[in-house]
Amino acid sequence: MLREAIYHRPKQNWAYAYDNKTVHLRVRTKRGEADEACVIAGDKYAWKQTRDVVPMKLLASDELFDYWEAEVVPPLRRLKYGFCFRSGDERLYMSEKGFSPVEPDNYLTLFEFPFLNPADVFVPPAWVKDAVFYQIFPERFANGDPSLNPEGTLPWGGAPTPTNFFGGDLQGVLERLDHLSALGVNAIYFNPLFEATTNHKYDTKDYLKVDPRFGTNEKLKELVDACHARGIRVMLDAVFNHSGKEFPPFVDVLEKGAESPYAGWFHVRDFPLRVENRVPTYDTFGFEPIMPKLNTENAEVKRYLLDVARYWIEEVGIDGWRLDVANEVDHAFWRELRAVVKGLNPEAYILGEIWHDSISWLQGDQFDAVMNYPVTEAALDFFARGKTGPAQFADVIGSQLAAYPRQAAEAAFNLLGSHDTPRLLTVCGGDERRVKLATLFQLTYPGAACIYYGDEVGMAGGGDPDCRGCMVWETDKQNRELFAFFAAAIRLRQDHEALRSAGFRFLAADGGLLAYERLATDGSERFVVAMNVSERPIDAVLPVDPEDRRTPDPTAAWSPIFGDAPAEADGGLLKAKLPPFGYCVWRRQTIFTTPATLL
Repeated sequence: MLREAIYHRPKQNWAYAYDNKTVHLRVRTKRGEADEACVIAGDKYAWKQTRDVVPMKLLASDELFDYWEAEVVPPLRRLKYGFCFRSGDERLYMSEKGFSPVEPDNYLTLFEFPFLNPADVFVPPAWVKDAVFYQIFPERFANGDPSLNPEGTLPWGGAPTPTNFFGGDLQGVLERLDHLSALGVNAIYFNPLFEATTNHKYDTKDYLKVDPRFGTNEKLKELVDACHARGIRVMLDAVFNHSGKEFPPFVDVLEKGAESPYAGWFHVRDFPLRVENRVPTYDTFGFEPIMPKLNTENAEVKRYLLDVARYWIEEVGIDGWRLDVANEVDHAFWRELRAVVKGLNPEAYILGEIWHDSISWLQGDQFDAVMNYPVTEAALDFFARGKTGPAQFADVIGSQLAAYPRQAAEAAFNLLGSHDTPRLLTVCGGDERRVKLATLFQLTYPGAACIYYGDEVGMAGGGDPDCRGCMVWETDKQNRELFAFFAAAIRLRQDHEALRSAGFRFLAADGGLLAYERLATDGSERFVVAMNVSERPIDAVLPVDPEDRRTPDPTAAWSPIFGDAPAEADGGLLKAKLPPFGYCVWRRQTIFTTPATLL
């Protein structure tokens, strides 16, 4: 076996506590090389009495590697462990000291998980993996109170620019909650609501005040209460990386320079504050002069921002924070914020905006999840742009599933578009079939899903500002057939725990065919999703039972329950005549006599 390909380290996504009694262990091997893998584990103080061999399951694969996983219950909350691999007749053992053709005779050379401390278990809010979010850009969603319109407000539906206003407000959201309920979403993510000068509100003036153009703090409380009455949770955008040009401490520094008592609130390289060659003499978001970066290492800044996080949870009852530009803020501040937020509401969701690998923030001491842009880009390249094929897509998804602890994958924020990206329909070249496939994948993939406002009725638009157009409310201008698809796919997800669980396995990824299986946590329900991501028809034939070593209830049967293709289940074969960009979902409810899991 290729030893250079084998990898494990006793931390992060490779060895972690999943709950108060279970440790997940993972190891990597060269793709297709190992026939079997297992863990040899026991207590370091009672090795002979507790030594056990635990088979590993293939968690995922990517272009180069296979990723194996085992669930181990330490007999006494401690573990010493090593790995054994079989490839044909070859056996290879791996310990902390390296490789050996025979099992190490000294268990002290094995890897160690010192102690399973419940306080160290990473526990995101349980509700998040069941959530379908709806992202609202407040200025462009609905104008419910014209008396709040800023000067120069344009008629609803005009062309968006970086600086114009159309009068969207909180009253407008209140009046349109029936739309969200009909769609089936159960959570809202709001772009910033606090007082600011721009239409996007990422340049905060007052962190403790709803922007008067949107309403009042009391109106937000009314909206949150109305959402909660419908079973809809509410997450706000926290812009703690930077403030706005009218933030009073920044105004004071502009006026007084180094003599300002707030000079330490910002990262200033040279006084007075100015812009030279389009680069400010103080740190900002990007090089934007109106968005000065806050110094979150400053004790007064920390106290102020933590009070902000506390205020909106205590006074308004919000259910979470989305943290803007999260990777540019120091880790110590995020740890303090988590302690404050979770101390007030352990079920509050803490979501970081990070566009790259985020394992450093997902250890249970900072965020519950990040915006899952690696999966976003993989899905868009495959479903929308047609730049990759099924095998490449499956490789990227496999790598992503192995990149984080399972609980982080269960709480990941999966999106296909946002206020920062071109709209889904536009990326799909106007092809609604591609929109449906991407959305079906999103809603049958582990983690929380998020629908960007208007995507469900066929809104189009390029990058900012075109992706921030006014919501289309005229029914005759909405794509109601697309709305019906979104609502049905969301309902499918909400009705079946298997489609929200972590149990995920690819069954086919070749030609234009992509197929994968989803399994309920307790093994009681299985789904297979098949998609034709090509311009030619495909006769999909998927064997499911022959490789299933579990013992099902003989009365259980597969049945197609969702799709646009003729489909059937014939014994251990699932068959569908998938038209170009067609799809089919089969379901089987099963009572297993032996434990079942995909992970």
